[in-house]
Amino acid sequence: MAGDRSNDDAQCVGAALDAACEFDRILDRRQTGSVKWDRYEGRDVLPMWVADMDFRAPQVVIDALRRHVEQGVFGYTHPSADLVDAVRQTLAREYRWDIHPEWIVWLPGLVAGLNVACKAVGKAHDEVLTAVPVYPPFLSAPGHAARRIVTVPLARREGAWAFDIERLACAVTPNTRLFALCNPHNPVGRVYTRGELAAIGELCERHNLIVCADEVHCQLILDEGKVHVPFATIDPALASRTITLMAPSKTFNIPGLGCAFAVISDAALRSAFQAAADGIVPHVNALGYTAANAAYRHGHPWHQALLRYLRGNRAVVAEMLADMPGLEVSPIEATYLAWIDARGTGTENPVALFERFGVGLSDGAPFGSPGFVRLNFGCPRSRLIEGLTRMRRALGL
Repeated sequence: MAGDRSNDDAQCVGAALDAACEFDRILDRRQTGSVKWDRYEGRDVLPMWVADMDFRAPQVVIDALRRHVEQGVFGYTHPSADLVDAVRQTLAREYRWDIHPEWIVWLPGLVAGLNVACKAVGKAHDEVLTAVPVYPPFLSAPGHAARRIVTVPLARREGAWAFDIERLACAVTPNTRLFALCNPHNPVGRVYTRGELAAIGELCERHNLIVCADEVHCQLILDEGKVHVPFATIDPALASRTITLMAPSKTFNIPGLGCAFAVISDAALRSAFQAAADGIVPHVNALGYTAANAAYRHGHPWHQALLRYLRGNRAVVAEMLADMPGLEVSPIEATYLAWIDARGTGTENPVALFERFGVGLSDGAPFGSPGFVRLNFGCPRSRLIEGLTRMRRALGL
């Protein structure tokens, strides 16, 4: 299989180089049913909010989908052995994580996985603990399962965000059952170290907590000196209490195809997760499986080109925001999302301010941090520069 992979990559190098150039291409996504763009339909506002990149998916994915469509049959579909093997090879290659096929539970999306995890662990009125700011479904999913969300702020240490282990420990009660981990952390862009994760693991073992680890941005590490460490690989004992959520959606820009998966090594925990999903969570659609297989098997050259482009965009964000008094951006180690402290602008509603000047950002309040905004820089560089220029105008610069 390794030899096949090398041949596939070699055949895709030329396409990857073309893709690198295509990241600069401006795509017109208006009137396409785009959630991202339709929010500001009829207005001159650049949407830079939801985590959805303005790039074409890898050509190898598009070609695989075209072949599937031309077949003309869209019946009920299960994941092929080829796809399961592709996932296993990817995790082994990138993280030295050897998983068994039966550990994989397929899902139509990460948010579904978060909600199922909350339902699967504990009982009504138990507690889910997490650190904020964090991706909003972390805060809403517990309530959907009749659980209570308990939040602890991340700490700022030398300009970087980090877990406050002492405060997290103090927040644990006899009713706490689940710790919801986001790594890489959306929206602050942290790639947690093995030591930081081990500290969380010790806390969870001491209090007998299950961990739901959202690792959907694991292939979007921008700091070349950093690596993603799956929480379940820290220690076998931690693996037995971990639900890991992953997907090709963010990396390969295919979120609309709805294909994700959980990795759960413990049989009893996996059974509880599957029971919680039964009858509620739909199966993955056929095209989602096709896209995932093509992405994991043949998308590596495109993925590397994407990372190079995003690193360039990250540099533009840092440089231009440094000249905007009142705004402070956190170091972005991973993701294509910039977490910006706008409290220094003196405005109570920074999102509304920037929208008036033609930039649509995510409001920090649903993440647990009013006064902050999140900017998606997964877009052509010219569009990014235009958006940041409009932000300067909003500040009177």
